[in-house]
Amino acid sequence: EVQLVESGGGLVQAGGSLRLSCAASGFTFDDYGISWFRQAPGKEREVLSCISRTDDNTYGTRSVNGRFTISSDNAEKTMYLEIDGLKPEDTAVYYCAARPRFYHCSGYGSVSTYNYWGQGTQVTVSS
Repeated sequence: EVQLVESGGGLVQAGGSLRLSCAASGFTFDDYGISWFRQAPGKEREVLSCISRTDDNTYGTRSVNGRFTISSDNAEKTMYLEIDGLKPEDTAVYYCAARPRFYHCSGYGSVSTYNYWGQGTQVTVSS
């Protein structure tokens, strides 16, 4: 059974930092690119960051903003998103998603290319 489970969300204060986790099971973690998305009430799902192995077996990353840093621990089959300088507008449900590695991080904001999604973890930032 393929499963992605996010954790680490909660109520945090503006200006702080937070690290979210995405634990994977049921598939070979390193064969997929993993991205983070978020969705705030009334808004479309927004891509944040991507990590994927490249053809030469290095890892490439992409982020839409310097406040977001993506990383992974392949031995633990866990991917992380660190958010720095939290702002109230960061309040959203945060999701991790996986797609085949051949995409690398090209077009990582295309929701339709992702095969698997987690259930999301709520992040609420107080002002």
